[in-house]
Formats: sequence, C-alpha cells, structure tokens
Amino acid sequence: MKAIILTAGEGTRMRPLTTTRPKTMLITGGKPLIQYNIESLRDAGIKDITLVVGYKKEVIEEYFGDGSKFGVNINYAVQEGQLGTAHAIGSAEKYIDESFIVLNGDIIVSYDLIRNLIEKYATRTSNNVKSVLTLIEVDNPSNYGVVSTINDKIVEIVEKPAPGEAPSNLANAGIYLFSTEIFDAIRKTELSERGEYEITDSLKIELENGWEILGLISHEPWMDVGRPWELLKSNQDFLEKMEDDIEGEIEENVTIHGPLHLGKGSIIRSGCYIRGPVFIGENCDVGPNTYLRPYACLCNDVDVGNAVEIKNSIIMDGTNVNHLSYVGDSVIGVNCNLGAGTNLANLRFDDQHVRVTVKGKRVDSGLRKLGAIFGDGVKTGINTSVNPGVKIGNGSFINAGCVLYRDIDSYSLVSTKTNLIVKEIKHKKEDEK
Repeated sequence: MKAIILTAGEGTRMRPLTTTRPKTMLITGGKPLIQYNIESLRDAGIKDITLVVGYKKEVIEEYFGDGSKFGVNINYAVQEGQLGTAHAIGSAEKYIDESFIVLNGDIIVSYDLIRNLIEKYATRTSNNVKSVLTLIEVDNPSNYGVVSTINDKIVEIVEKPAPGEAPSNLANAGIYLFSTEIFDAIRKTELSERGEYEITDSLKIELENGWEILGLISHEPWMDVGRPWELLKSNQDFLEKMEDDIEGEIEENVTIHGPLHLGKGSIIRSGCYIRGPVFIGENCDVGPNTYLRPYACLCNDVDVGNAVEIKNSIIMDGTNVNHLSYVGDSVIGVNCNLGAGTNLANLRFDDQHVRVTVKGKRVDSGLRKLGAIFGDGVKTGINTSVNPGVKIGNGSFINAGCVLYRDIDSYSLVSTKTNLIVKEIKHKKEDEK
C-alpha cells in the first residue's frame, strides 16, 4: 500500500500566513500540518508516500527531503496549474503501482481512520471493488458531495445537491483508497463547470463501468484546517494530547502546572509562571517573570522578554516578543518583532463574535476571543495596540503608539498623526519664595 498527499495549493483563506509557504506547512502543535498525516500513514504501515506539490514547493521539499528523517520514503510530483483533485492525483501516477490512499494535506486524519480504511479494502468480498470513500454524517448535505448507498456500496454521487434534494446525509470526506484503475477513469474525466478535473467525476466513471465503490462511515476524529482560527483550534487539540518532555533548562523559582514541552537549547528564566499545556521549541529564551497560559506554542528560536503574557497563540520561528507585551489568541509569523508594550487584544469591547476579513469578505469567526494574525517579518513599535481580528501583512512596520483597527497590507509603514503641544513651565525665582 502506498499513499498520495495533495499539497499543491496555496490556501488563500490563510493569507497573509500563506504568502511565503503553502498552507500545509503552517505550524500547529509545534509541527507543520502535513507532518501529522505523514506520521499517521507511517504508523499505519504506509511508508512510500508521494507529495503532490506546486505552490512554494521548495518549502516542503527543503523540510522533508527524501523522508528518511521521518521514517518514510517521499517522492515529489509537481502539479502544473490548479486543475482539480483528479488532475492532482493523476500527476503522481508514475510513482504508483499498487493500491493507494489519498489524503488532502490540510485535513488532518488519525492513524485509526487510515487503518479502518485499509481494513475495509482488505476485507472486500469482490475483486470488482476499485475504490473506498470515507464518509461522514453531516447536518447540511448541500455543502458537500453526497452519496447514496445500498448496504455499504455507493450507487450515486451528487455534488452539492440543492436543499431538500440530497439522497442522504452521508458526505464525501475527501479521504480515499484507490486501486490503480482510478488512473484510467481520470484520463477519461472531462473538465467540470468549474473548469477543473473533479475526482467525483472520475468515480462516476467507475460506477458507469460497473466497478464497485465502498463507503466507510467514519466517526474517527479529523480536522479540516482552512482559516487562521482553525489553526488555533487544531493547536489546542494537539497540545491537549501532549505529555511532559523537558530537554531544555529551567532556572530556579519557575512555577509549572500542566504539561510542558521544552526543546533542546531553550531556557525558562526565573520567575516565570506556566500553565500547560504549553509547547516551547528549540533555542528559545523565555522570561524572566513571563506568564505562559494554556495552548501557548512557541516554535524555534523565539525570544520572550520580561513580564510578557501569552495565551492560546502560535509564535513562529525567530520571533521576538519584547517586555511588557500581551499576545492573546493570535498567530504570529516568522522573524517578527513585537516592541515593548505591544498589546494584541482578543476580546471586542461589545463582547460580540470577532469578525475577520477572508478573501475580501467579512466573516464571523464564531469566537468571542480571537486576536491578531501577523505575516512574516512584521515589526511593531513600543506601545502598539492591535484590535481583535486584525491581519497585518508581511514585512510591515508599525510605528510606536499606533492603535490598529483594520487590516494592513504587506510592506506598509504605519504611523499616527499627533500634534505635540509643548508649553514652558514658569518657575518662581528663589528670591520670590
């Protein structure tokens, strides 16, 4: 059994975080998203993996290499142009000579789900079974590709049916097991109305050819990470499962409650208070007198100064959070510098849900608490304040004392206009006293 992971897309809903990396390389729980799927496949016994890459492919290739560091063998297939799932799978055909699993790199699946998929295929009663689809029960089938089944055999696939017209509430989860015959169907697949080669159309061709497709109804947990606040949710889920792992240095008079991961070369200085789960990567310097609250995730080479508070946030490699700053429910890119007294607010004054601009539209995050989203290389001056849900693009500079209430484009210089009023103070002469 082999596997294909689809990771060619950019992830525009994650901007500005994805302007320098594919979405699947965003960090959650201390690892890139795609690494969790690679490890789940490995643990399920699948070690020959092809990554279908495209956008910023060099970031993925540099990190994973040939896969030996992660206990697998990795090949890379380049998808030229974003022409749909069937097109992406077809681009990896030369690496596949047996049955294989297909995963989306941004949908994190468990080891158990993969094992269940393999067992379903292994126990099929007919050699005519060519594919297995993972299905989930949903409340609103109109948002999904929906199937109808007889026993566990799929007999119809309807893409995003109109309300009230869905044949069932069983949705295609986008997690597949295919035999090599799927490539024959892909070659016969025509462009859809969306201008893409859809894998559901390829599956319909299989049905028309009399091949059987099984459905596996799964109740195993899986996560679809598509927007910045979902990155924070997945970070929480992974840190919840984390156990203590201390490889760095902890000075005296540090208080720790709950699980802590502390990487090699990192130091937690005196007076810090930590409420886990908290993840601290390698070569970080934290404190003194810093407060790390649950679900703080500091990646590698992060410096956190004196009297800083960080809560439920992801701080990526090489970022500095200087003294007297507060970071709440935020995602901060690599090589940022938060000047002293920077405050990233996470709660609206009216206590309503935080709204975020995604692909030009205002979206309700569904969260009462959500802070800022910083791209890479952002620098804030002292006493900068950022309102909930604000996004700041890569390489922007925010001058001292600014209060940001709207998104800032990449490579912007932001200042506030102030009138400085200076008056002379008249002192009484000593002889008049």
